[in-house]
Amino acid sequence: MVRVLAAAGLVVDAWVHARLAGPYDAVDAGLSQGMLFRVEAGLAALAALLVLVWRRPLGDAFAFLVAAGGLALLALYTTVDLGQFGPVPDMYYPVWTGDKKLAAAGQAVAVLATGFLLLTRLRRPPA
Repeated sequence: MVRVLAAAGLVVDAWVHARLAGPYDAVDAGLSQGMLFRVEAGLAALAALLVLVWRRPLGDAFAFLVAAGGLALLALYTTVDLGQFGPVPDMYYPVWTGDKKLAAAGQAVAVLATGFLLLTRLRRPPA
């Protein structure tokens, strides 16, 4: 059940980022924000698949890092104006839109679920 919850959170994250990628192609500094959204969507979709199908600690750790990294960047770019950073465009937008809240909720669920999977696996005695 925890794996399904983790995958669901990652699928929500992937869906939101894939849906929003097109309109953000115009925000560009070498890499467009739309491209970065597509990368996040792809990583989240892959992580969801790994959590459901592969069911190994490495896959769970990958899913945790994708969700935690996405959530951290979402919170960072909502609260701090970093400006353009190399080829990464200025993605500062200080408003918690419905899409941001939905992506953050999916990422938070995935972080909690994959964190639980990793912690319970670490505490199990070897077979």
